[in-house]
Amino acid sequence: MPRSPAAEDRDTLAQRLLSGDRRALARAISLVEDDRPEGWELVREIYPHTGAAAVYGFTGPPGVGKSTLIGALTKARRAQGRTIGVLSIDPSSPFTQGALLGDRIRLAEHFLDRGVFIRSMASRGALGGLSEAALQAALLLDAAGRDEVFVETVGVGQAEIDIIDHADTIVLVLMPGSGDSIQALKAGVMEIPDIIVINKADHPLTDTMVREIRGVLSLANLDEAEERRDRWRVPIVKTEAARGSGIEELVEKLDEHREHILSKGQLAERRRRNLRNEVLAIATARMRRRLEDELSGDEEFQSLLDEVVQRRLDPASAAAALLSRGA
Repeated sequence: MPRSPAAEDRDTLAQRLLSGDRRALARAISLVEDDRPEGWELVREIYPHTGAAAVYGFTGPPGVGKSTLIGALTKARRAQGRTIGVLSIDPSSPFTQGALLGDRIRLAEHFLDRGVFIRSMASRGALGGLSEAALQAALLLDAAGRDEVFVETVGVGQAEIDIIDHADTIVLVLMPGSGDSIQALKAGVMEIPDIIVINKADHPLTDTMVREIRGVLSLANLDEAEERRDRWRVPIVKTEAARGSGIEELVEKLDEHREHILSKGQLAERRRRNLRNEVLAIATARMRRRLEDELSGDEEFQSLLDEVVQRRLDPASAAAALLSRGA
């Protein structure tokens, strides 16, 4: 049976993507971002070729300089000869305003470098700050041969931490003198990071913040000696990303963490956990969309909703009734 033109085009796109073609990579990301069936078919085809890239997640409150930090880190990694993919997930991304990775100098520098591929993507209201498409885009960057993928997500808190569901190493970026940063210390976010960066470290309150963070980390220490011995000690790195200060130490800590999780066999464990969470997240999102479509014109559901609006039925009971109806 002859293959359809669409299937042949997809095969050609997959081949070009796997060979590292930048235009094919851009096209592939657009397909998954637009939720096109051929985009998901493409991901299915290239998925066996993924897993080689090191994926680093960067999270932290807005305004701490994550993009500038990633720009400086990209420059350092390129000096080591590594190819880089950057995904910035933020509905108010500076990419869309023309100021990429901190300033226009870095914009020009990285866009002239064919070893760097940068893409800004909106979170599209995803509760965890990352859309399904963003996770697939990271796979596409991996398949296209990028040695390292940097994923940046806006905000920090319980609703934005699902970046851990895809990255091998998590970097939490904070800045001194910020109420948001202090809140991050208290919000349980300290359970997430493998490396903590205090950016804009020329601030007079930097040392105070380092002491506060160390205090929180010491409280989080495990009691069992065996676990302590195998556990990674979260380093605190002080940087001034706009000047490139501290970037060399950050590069060292990133390499040390990767060596640690490889030597302890933890990388495979992390990725299994991450992929489990991703499968569940995609299934949940699709089930919700399917449910919303099925209920859009359902009179019984509208009656149920009316009962909730009129305070005769609570939302949890309404949800239970809805689920029991579908059982």
